[in-house]
Amino acid sequence: MEHGDSLIHLMTKLVFQLSIIIIAAKLFGFLVSRYLKQSSVLGEIVAGMIIGPFALGSIPLAMFGGESLFIIPHGAAIPIMPELEGFATVASIVLLFLSGLETDLKTFLRFAGVGALVGLGGVIVSFFLGAGSAILFIPGVSHWMEPKALFMGIIATATSVGITARILSEQRELSSPEGVTILSAAVLDDVIGIILLAIVVGLTKTGSSGGVEWSLVGSIALKAVGFWLGSTVIGIVLAPRLTKRLKRLKDLDALAMISLGLALLLAGFSEKAGLAMIIGAYVMGLALSSTDVAEDIRHRLEGLYNFIVPIFFCVMGMMVDFAVMRKVLGYGLLYAALGVAGKLVGAGGFSLFGGFNLRGAYRIGAGMLPRGEVTLIMASLGLSTGVLDSGLFGVAVIAMFISSLVAPPVLLRAFKGGSGYKGEMAEGGDSELKSIGFEMPSEALAGFVLTRLLEAFREADFFPRRLDHQNPVYTLQKDAVHITLYLDGANITCNVPPAQESFVRLLLTEEILSLKELFRSVEKVAESDSVERNIIGNLFESNEQND
Repeated sequence: MEHGDSLIHLMTKLVFQLSIIIIAAKLFGFLVSRYLKQSSVLGEIVAGMIIGPFALGSIPLAMFGGESLFIIPHGAAIPIMPELEGFATVASIVLLFLSGLETDLKTFLRFAGVGALVGLGGVIVSFFLGAGSAILFIPGVSHWMEPKALFMGIIATATSVGITARILSEQRELSSPEGVTILSAAVLDDVIGIILLAIVVGLTKTGSSGGVEWSLVGSIALKAVGFWLGSTVIGIVLAPRLTKRLKRLKDLDALAMISLGLALLLAGFSEKAGLAMIIGAYVMGLALSSTDVAEDIRHRLEGLYNFIVPIFFCVMGMMVDFAVMRKVLGYGLLYAALGVAGKLVGAGGFSLFGGFNLRGAYRIGAGMLPRGEVTLIMASLGLSTGVLDSGLFGVAVIAMFISSLVAPPVLLRAFKGGSGYKGEMAEGGDSELKSIGFEMPSEALAGFVLTRLLEAFREADFFPRRLDHQNPVYTLQKDAVHITLYLDGANITCNVPPAQESFVRLLLTEEILSLKELFRSVEKVAESDSVERNIIGNLFESNEQND
């Protein structure tokens, strides 16, 4: 077979693989979300396990000359084609970029002290439990600084609060002391986990083992922290200036694509610096998260996210070797239990020093239980570098499954009862805002007026961001100015900084006057039956012609 024919054959197989992956991932994700009321991520991973090279994907197909569709490449570190691995790598970059983009820096800073305490406690306890289990139960691992022990410790620290945020939103507890502390701690948890991951990847690339010198660990840690901190600070400082210039394009789609391009660029620099690519992607998202276009970038990349990220989770499921997982099932269950204990004892226990009582500590520990995309990204890095084998990768998958299934009922039960915070919720800057409110005759009309107001603010170069998907609550941002607009029944309320009160009142007045003119026109139409007569007349004429 000539090179051209070989390339066509390879690309054809890749197209077939992607088609099966997308269909299976979306189908199983929908079924798990709709009928089991769990995150669609679990369904996407299950889809990969079923269609992967260790299950149905191993069936030989005549159309590929007797080869299976998901054939395991000879001598490869991971059981998928390099081209498919490339798709998964880009998907992980998109995933971490959007994770950083959705980070709420204001919430993080508001409860940064107790959040740092909670996040640090969860990381420390979880790391030592995970690494300690590797020393006790993985043959050949006898030292804390061996790569396998380090990776199992790092994987144990991962937290994914997507499930937690959804439950807290439904229970209206996102703004509670426990809610904001969980979100703040999760941000720091991710940052510490990513920095530790960078250190471990750096040690792996240097070929270090149990006898590594602490000076080498220190240099890699300094490099990782320096790259993350330096690029984050520079990014946060330069991001408003960058977006201000990009907004001159008057094309938010172009702005979103350029932002993604910068995330890929920084991911490449991160890899060149000896760190993981996801670190650069997360930093770029974090830098842009405080800008007024963050929500618009996220919204415009949502289609790409929905296409490529399920591919990542499905590919992660394809790496699970069932034959090997049976051998490590016992260790996997123990590792999952230690992961739960690490968050409850570490994150929950440390919160007792931050003003919470035992009830609040239990709530915070329960909120830090879920694991998701970060767990799989860390495990896949360990697999691709050859540090972890398919069995230990399966252990990470077991831990992720169990924590994601256990967390929702535990969290719902935890938030029953009284307050878990000993003090009062700090009011912060919101108490200085001026409230402008008015009531409309009906909820339907109020919803229509709210839509018009959002468009008016957009025309004034504000960028709306919906805070609550269940309720119409928006934050409107223009550079450093933040305005909150929300609808409660037929009441519309706008909270504004004192310096912007006159401008907002003028904008609201102009919009109301414009609406009055529109209503007068509608009233004239209602008083005249000419439009109705024309419509009905045309309807009868059309029916006569059809007959």
